[in-house]
Amino acid sequence: MNYQIPRGTQDIFGEESWKWQQLEKLLRHFCYLYNFEEIRTPIFEHTNVFKRENDSSDMVNKEMYTFTPANSSTSITLRPEGTAGVVRSYVENKMYANPDLPVKLYYMGPMHRHERPQKGRLRIFNQFGVESLGLKSPYADAEVMVMAYSILKALGLENVTILLNTLGDDESRAAYRTALKEYFAPYVDDLCSDCKRRYEQNPLRLLDCKVDHDKECMKNAPKMKDYLNEESREYYQTVKDLLDAMEIPYREDDNLVRGLDYYTHTVFEIVSESKNMGSQATLLAGGRYDNLIPYFGGPEQSGIGWALGEERLLLALEAEGIELEGKPELDAYVMVLNPEAREYAFSLLTALRANGFRADMDLQGKSFKGQFKAADRAKAKLVLLIGEDEMKEQKATIKNTAAKTQITVAAEELIEALDSMLAEEEHEHHH
Repeated sequence: MNYQIPRGTQDIFGEESWKWQQLEKLLRHFCYLYNFEEIRTPIFEHTNVFKRENDSSDMVNKEMYTFTPANSSTSITLRPEGTAGVVRSYVENKMYANPDLPVKLYYMGPMHRHERPQKGRLRIFNQFGVESLGLKSPYADAEVMVMAYSILKALGLENVTILLNTLGDDESRAAYRTALKEYFAPYVDDLCSDCKRRYEQNPLRLLDCKVDHDKECMKNAPKMKDYLNEESREYYQTVKDLLDAMEIPYREDDNLVRGLDYYTHTVFEIVSESKNMGSQATLLAGGRYDNLIPYFGGPEQSGIGWALGEERLLLALEAEGIELEGKPELDAYVMVLNPEAREYAFSLLTALRANGFRADMDLQGKSFKGQFKAADRAKAKLVLLIGEDEMKEQKATIKNTAAKTQITVAAEELIEALDSMLAEEEHEHHH
């Protein structure tokens, strides 16, 4: 038997996992600054949480991992995205009764889609997303977009732009849908099979087609902005005014309709315009949804959110040559000079860790030279030399290999000595 990872999945370990932690630390920090709180919903939900009636999106129609457990009649689906589960929880836990709206939540974790794996697209991928729930205000839209943009800038990405569009409210969209159906009626036979389905289910999604997008009939299709009612037009204008006031660059894009069917009003994507990114240039995407909270049995409230794929963001950082920090150095490596002193050395190591030092020692019984190499590979700033003398006298010898200095101190003074040596090391480092 040879055991291998399933196609379209990955193991994240070693240097790579340190980079993931750096990224996630930054994301959590922004949530902390913006007063968003973490929510952890189940990895699987009842299928009807994701598969809502008449949903034309590819994710729902083609890509879900759905199963019925052996002794059950209820269909279960591994979550393909984060929003639906969060809104389900918001309603189920009556968070909508909070006196201070919006309720601001973030999530981070694996999503599952059964699609053809390719660069930047995996079957289990990790998503970070935010949802601002319960309040319909252009300020809430601006807040999540400013946050998204600021995160990407804080990571050091240079070439990022917000693409922005509005889908208007239900009334505006109904008018637009009618216009699209009339317009596409003569062309529908020439379109791909997915588009034939979309024409019936949700003609807006025709504009998102990857197969037919270069056809003449696509280029001349009616535009949403010509069908907006007064309220939708004003809402969209205020969102743009706020972004202008915050000096956030954006570009309006009429064909931006987003891949999920529940969006209303503001929709946006943030794309990388770095030439190394190729076709997978969307870093983050989101929008407002008016109908999702009522759909799950909540009040007539609206929400807005966005999500990013962590794998793809890491690719974008790589494409722009941005290095996230890898594995940090060890503060100290404890070297055992003879076997009798090993237990004493181990007790010193334990004390170091208990006092907040990142430290390690050799457990294999390597030679002196072997231990030096191990300390070097672990990038240890200081080395503790523990032999028979140190053990008998309850002392420790500390060596700074870079500065080639060494001192011997009593065990009870070890922590203080290490503190001052590391502070010195830090000082040297910065000058």
